[in-house]
Amino acid sequence: MPLAFTPLMKKRLTRRASEMIERSLRYFPELHGKTITVGLTRKHLGSATISYRAGTISGLVIRLRVRKVSYQTIGHELTHLVQGLAHGDRSAPRSVARSRIPSGEKQCDIWTLARHALFCDDPPTYLRLPRVVRDQWPRYAEPVRTLCMAAIEKRPSHRLYIRWLESEIRQLPRSLPEKKSGEQMELPFDPILSI
Repeated sequence: MPLAFTPLMKKRLTRRASEMIERSLRYFPELHGKTITVGLTRKHLGSATISYRAGTISGLVIRLRVRKVSYQTIGHELTHLVQGLAHGDRSAPRSVARSRIPSGEKQCDIWTLARHALFCDDPPTYLRLPRVVRDQWPRYAEPVRTLCMAAIEKRPSHRLYIRWLESEIRQLPRSLPEKKSGEQMELPFDPILSI
């Protein structure tokens, strides 16, 4: 998949960020064969833009803050591109296919988390999460991802699937067993290793 980096991004791009972008793109088959321009942003975690020329898609651009970039942010911005591509060219009628990712930031968070566990390295920005879920994200990432996949399944028959999802996420701290902090981990005693 061709990637083009803006001059400013070329100056700031780290090997780590470059590898993260390449790895993330593997999970977006909808973008294969398309040129994506990657730029730098300092104001937000990231942004995505689809540009048009005479009503036809002419460019796909994501901008990322390189410092402390996460797979979640990269995936979120790539999901925005997929959202935009689903609408197609402006000259054609908008697609209403139920299989496409609907527009919106919360929808983007849901579909990004559901796409692959790789994108669960950081909590989503727009979904409403209880503070404990956000603060202890590694502990809650997989259950939230599972709920996102369930919400996508519910969407065709449940118009308020996002409200359902956020309600289920609010229940997670009650359903997961309490993690005891400050306790030392117990390891099994192995007499061979102690010699």
